[in-house]
Amino acid sequence: MRLLFFFLFLPSLLPADNPIKPIPKTIAYNQKKAELGKLLFMDPQLSSDKSVACVSCHSFDHGGADPRPVSIGAYGKTGNVNAPTVYNSYFNFRQFWNGRAKDLKEQARGPLHNPVEMDMVTEEIERYLRSNDYYNEAFREIYHRAPTHDDALDAIAEFEKALITPNCKFDRFLRNETTLTELEQRGYRLFKTLGCATCHNGINVGSNSFQKMGLIFPYPWKKTFPDRYNLTHTPTDKNVYKVPSLRNITLTAPYFHDGSVPTLELALQRMAYHNLGFDLSSDEIEALIAFLSTLTGESPPILRESR
Repeated sequence: MRLLFFFLFLPSLLPADNPIKPIPKTIAYNQKKAELGKLLFMDPQLSSDKSVACVSCHSFDHGGADPRPVSIGAYGKTGNVNAPTVYNSYFNFRQFWNGRAKDLKEQARGPLHNPVEMDMVTEEIERYLRSNDYYNEAFREIYHRAPTHDDALDAIAEFEKALITPNCKFDRFLRNETTLTELEQRGYRLFKTLGCATCHNGINVGSNSFQKMGLIFPYPWKKTFPDRYNLTHTPTDKNVYKVPSLRNITLTAPYFHDGSVPTLELALQRMAYHNLGFDLSSDEIEALIAFLSTLTGESPPILRESR
C-alpha cells in the first residue's frame, strides 16, 4: 500500500522546488487599523454577556488556537467545532473549516453574531463603540466617521492580517540560514514521500485546498459538524474540510475539526490511517514530530508592540 501510494503521487512529490514556501519576514499592513483591531479582538464588551472576546477562543499562549476541544461562548454556550489558529490566517485561501468566508473580514463577522459565540447584533456593537470615548476618537481618526460595525470588522481583519509567525527554523532552512538535524531531515523526507505534502504544502503548509477526512479508511461523519456538505448539500462533500495549516502545530492541541485528538502523536497516527491507508511506526512518528517542530515561528511582532 505504501509503495502504491508513493508511486501514485511521485510526480507531485518531486518538484524542482520545495513544496513548502517560507513566510515573509514582514508584511505590509495599516499599523493604526491593526492596533485598533487588536483592542477590539481582546474586548469582552463585544459579547452579549460581556464575558468573551475573540482572544478567548484564539489564545496567544496556544498558538492562536483554543486549547479546549470546543470553545465556550456567551452565557456558557458551546459550539461543535474546534477553533482553528488565527496565526497566519491571512495566507489561508478561505476561512473557517468549511471555507464559508472568503476573507478575514467576512470571517470576523461570524463569531460576533453567532448565538453560541459572542451573540451580538450590529446595533448593539455600534452603540457600545460610540459610547466609548477612546473608540470614538480612534475610529474618527482612522475612518473619518463615527464607529460602524463594518469598520470594526475591517480593523479586526487588519489585526489578524498582522498575526504572522515568521522565522521558524524550517523557513530559515529554506533561506539557507541554518541546517536541520539528521532527525529533522528524516522527518521532512518522510513528510514528502509518505504523502503528507500532497495536502500540506505552500506558504501555510496547508490551508490552500479542501480535502476529505477519511480518504482511504472512513472517518466517522456527523451532520452537526460544519463540513463542505453543510454548505453544498452534495453527498461527496461529507467530511470534506479545509486542510489545516501545520505551522505552529506543536502548540495548537487538540487536533482535528472536532477537537477529539489530544496529542500530535495520535493525530499523526490517525491521519496516516484514515487518509494515507497505513500505520506509522514509532520511529516515523518521532521523526515527523521533529520536522513539524521546526514549523514553530516567532510570536507575531504586533503582539510584542504596545500602542
